[in-house]
Amino acid sequence: IGGRVSVADAGRTAEAAPATAVAAPAAAAADFPGASTSAPLKGVRKVVAKRMMESLTSTAQLTLNTTANAAGILAMRKKVKNADEALGLNKITLNDLVCFAVSRTLLKYPVFNAHLEDGVLTEFEQVHLGFACDTPRGLLVPVIRSAQALGLKAFSDEAKRLAGGAIDGSLSPDFLSGGTFTVSNIGSFGIETFTPVINLPQTAILGVGAITPRPTVAADGSIGVEQRLNLSLTIDHQVIDGADGARFLRDLVAAIENIDVTVLA
Repeated sequence: IGGRVSVADAGRTAEAAPATAVAAPAAAAADFPGASTSAPLKGVRKVVAKRMMESLTSTAQLTLNTTANAAGILAMRKKVKNADEALGLNKITLNDLVCFAVSRTLLKYPVFNAHLEDGVLTEFEQVHLGFACDTPRGLLVPVIRSAQALGLKAFSDEAKRLAGGAIDGSLSPDFLSGGTFTVSNIGSFGIETFTPVINLPQTAILGVGAITPRPTVAADGSIGVEQRLNLSLTIDHQVIDGADGARFLRDLVAAIENIDVTVLA
């Protein structure tokens, strides 16, 4: 009536309409040729899977990328490698030097050396620095306790002790928890940048990539090549602003580029 549909019209339409077709059962999943195996996740892999998903679903993760001139850190590594063996410095690695610089930079940025749990932010005076370790059992994160208080040699020795224990399975669980910040280094695989996932309940994580050659232009216009260390910082934007992430990276780059001064400070 007048372009409107009455209740009676709706009833007649419903009566006249053909019965709705019932969808045919979905075809069985196509068979995949060849042998396959299925097994539930267990052990370390199950724990990692759960924690990674919890991290990504409960935080506002933002990754910032930059590079540092690696000339100073490469020179320092060469110097300690060739030092008198009696000094015990020969096994200090590039990763030790980067992590050492991180432990010092964190002192200036308490919100990065913190936990966020149930809406409560807890900042720590001590830097308990975790570092991702690839082991036969999967990803483990040993923790260097009070890293900011250790000299370079003691720092390196402790990192090696922890990594060795994580790899051979002898490390006490006490050294696999309580971290306040984590460093993940996959630069040895040639990876330049990536998006490290925050290790809950921490508020940030640093990814360390490969050292790669980059073209540079000097003040006089001449073109050269620098070895640059790639850095990827993931922050929880709930408590850390992008500008603060940029400031942290700026100061970390300075600590790495002037590693000789950082070690002496």
